[in-house]
Amino acid sequence: MKFINTIKNVFKIEELRERIIVTLGLLLVYRFGAQVVLPGVDASQLADFAGKFDTGLGGLLNAFTGGAFANASVFALGIMPYISASIVVQLMQIAVPYLQKLQKEGESGRKKITQITRWLTIGICLVQAPSYIAGMQYLGVPPEAFVLGLTPTFYVSSIIILVTGCIFAMWLGEKITDKGIGNGISILIMVGIIATLPQSFAQEFASRVLESNGGLIMILIELLIWFVIILASVLLVLAVRKIPVQYARRTASGGYEKNIFGARQFIPLKLNASGVMPIIFAQALMFVPSAVAGLSDSNLAQSILATFSDIFGLWYNVVFAALIIIFTYFYTAITVPTNKMADDLKRSGGFIPGIKPGTDTAEYLDRIMSQITLPGSIFLALIAVFPAFVVKLMGIQQGWALFYGGTSLLIMVGVAIDTMQQINSYLLNRHYDGLMKSGKNRKAVA
Repeated sequence: MKFINTIKNVFKIEELRERIIVTLGLLLVYRFGAQVVLPGVDASQLADFAGKFDTGLGGLLNAFTGGAFANASVFALGIMPYISASIVVQLMQIAVPYLQKLQKEGESGRKKITQITRWLTIGICLVQAPSYIAGMQYLGVPPEAFVLGLTPTFYVSSIIILVTGCIFAMWLGEKITDKGIGNGISILIMVGIIATLPQSFAQEFASRVLESNGGLIMILIELLIWFVIILASVLLVLAVRKIPVQYARRTASGGYEKNIFGARQFIPLKLNASGVMPIIFAQALMFVPSAVAGLSDSNLAQSILATFSDIFGLWYNVVFAALIIIFTYFYTAITVPTNKMADDLKRSGGFIPGIKPGTDTAEYLDRIMSQITLPGSIFLALIAVFPAFVVKLMGIQQGWALFYGGTSLLIMVGVAIDTMQQINSYLLNRHYDGLMKSGKNRKAVA
């Protein structure tokens, strides 16, 4: 009943209702575009090409575009060029003075940084688009699939369409953020990942039940394990270390004197302050050894290629986990400004009991972050490599195993939590008791 009442409350708020409808409408446009094949390509000839993206690195890449990559869709590049550009710009802000200056200019600076990110996205698309078209014929697409042939006209038109598709997807994400609910770019990625979930589960169900490979009992066990991993991911995303803060006593006169204290009595330091970025960084580097090894025909190069092409192999996951731990420390260090936090705390009249304001506070916060980042990074690495465990120990289909951890699961959990928190804020603003069953609409205030 509480859940039903909560849903009713969601749709009673006109603004929230409109935002949800806009979000669903834009997501429908995105999913429709993922099924539209590039002009000049025969969709019926793409079976072998799509088969390359069922498992392994190809399956992981295809999952982020919701199957558009394997469909040779106009959205084949997905939103990932924009994510790559955002990461590059974010890292450049550490070393480039101009970007550091823009970052301090407030809203106007953020707008300029956004424009730089957009232009860099176009640049990345102009590199990826021709590479994607050229790679199609080497990954199983027969020559007859190209109706007009691999002519310069086809190349130019396809590149323009792929770049436009990525920019349009970026625009959809920004519109969802502005007019809808949640972070638009993250929601597009999540929807793309979820789009492949039903097919992956159907393949696993057929393997277990129809082929008598464990039956329904194994399906129930797998779902139970999946539920536990989701709970663990939620805990990882929400876990914080609360640092107690005390504010200097002040008085205010309003006919009488009263004590005023800061409403926020602690600093929440997240156990996993870097989110899924360490996994994305590590995954990007894991492509490098196989790409370099593919340039040579030596036995050593072929051995390296085989090792780093199997995302469920032992050494792949050992290196992958080590990189995640390293990048967690690196990304946390550049995204959690302990010096700025200490300065802001000092200016607001706050201090950590037993710690001197200023440099000592910054060092204390930095030490605490280092201590909680270690278990957080190990936990993150374990979740990232867990799909390999379920494949090797339980014989789960590789496509279904990708949802047992890694970037896919953490993105779904993180985006779901962020979206629900935004919906909760609307409910709490319009209802006295928020999500409580007895919540009542507040009277409008003139």
